[in-house]
Amino acid sequence: MSKQRVVVGLSGGVDSAVTAHLLRAQGHEVVGIFMKNWEDDDSDDENSKYCSSNIDFVDAAAVADVIGIEIEHVNFAAEYKDRVFAEFLREYQAGRTPNPDILCNAEIKFKSFLDHAMRLGAEKIATGHYARVRLNAATGKHELLKGLDPSKDQSYFLHRLNQAQLSKTLFPVGELHKTEVRRIAEEMKLPNAKKKDSTGICFIGERPFRDFLNRYIAKEPGAIRNDKGHVVGQHQGLSFYTLGQRQGLGIGGLKAKGAQKGGGEHAPWFVARKDMATNTLWVVQGHDHPWLQSSQLQAQDASWIAGAPPAPSAMAAKTRYRQEDAPCQLLEAGPSSFALGFSQAQWAVTPGQSAVLYDGEVCLGGGVIAAS
Repeated sequence: MSKQRVVVGLSGGVDSAVTAHLLRAQGHEVVGIFMKNWEDDDSDDENSKYCSSNIDFVDAAAVADVIGIEIEHVNFAAEYKDRVFAEFLREYQAGRTPNPDILCNAEIKFKSFLDHAMRLGAEKIATGHYARVRLNAATGKHELLKGLDPSKDQSYFLHRLNQAQLSKTLFPVGELHKTEVRRIAEEMKLPNAKKKDSTGICFIGERPFRDFLNRYIAKEPGAIRNDKGHVVGQHQGLSFYTLGQRQGLGIGGLKAKGAQKGGGEHAPWFVARKDMATNTLWVVQGHDHPWLQSSQLQAQDASWIAGAPPAPSAMAAKTRYRQEDAPCQLLEAGPSSFALGFSQAQWAVTPGQSAVLYDGEVCLGGGVIAAS
């Protein structure tokens, strides 16, 4: 690859740090940008203890210093609130469970950040995602591939990227395993070589999720019913629960009359359905209850990496991030919607989450689950 001006999104984490180092070692002109995507409405002590943004910037600046590159602090909080957080709240209020990291990639990291980098004269941008980009010589299209480390692959979160975005993007650590990334960071004596990977949604951090949502969504308590229609408890508001949820239901000690065969009266409870019209939370006992199994799904708001939907055929899909690829049949696909059928029923297919399609290691795109 010819030497280029590459702007790297430095998050303060080890993956983006090694990304910048690798590109610099290849002889590219590298500039770092730290993206601030969230500002709390208030800055009291309660919020500051969960906000790691300042610590992350210090770590990113220390990395830039060791590598020998410039770093710029850019605030995208307004764009994030308009394009990602507002949609996040709308989805929760509608009873769905959104994935804001996917929207953040499409709207902020590979749109606002990409535009900013181009204004700085960048020829490419790079991030620390575990994924790969390949130009298919036969089709002339850029393909999004899984990262080589199957335990860290992040193509699921990147499935909304388009040809223009992929043509400008580099994912250096996608060619490596995480253990190798850590080794390089320690060898380079990078200050964040042993830093733990971040978890959770960036604007929530490690704080209790329900407490955070309480600040934005009003509680509307209602009945919790089992599959027989019996009231077994009271929920705090449908927005605070997701399909397949087992913890935090407040009904763990209840015994169910006539519990399912094999499940036993002490079998754990799971959220199985949310009825917004009647404000009812439906729960079932046993992980394998039929209400938790889906052999097909409908998805909307589809995005196709090649720019057009693939032809209906056999492929594989993920209906949540931490999941093995599930063999499926693409039954129908249009520019903005598709339907999948699974040979083996999928567990707790959740409206608002993304169904992402794969042909082997190639990510084809995906959409937001509407129904199953």
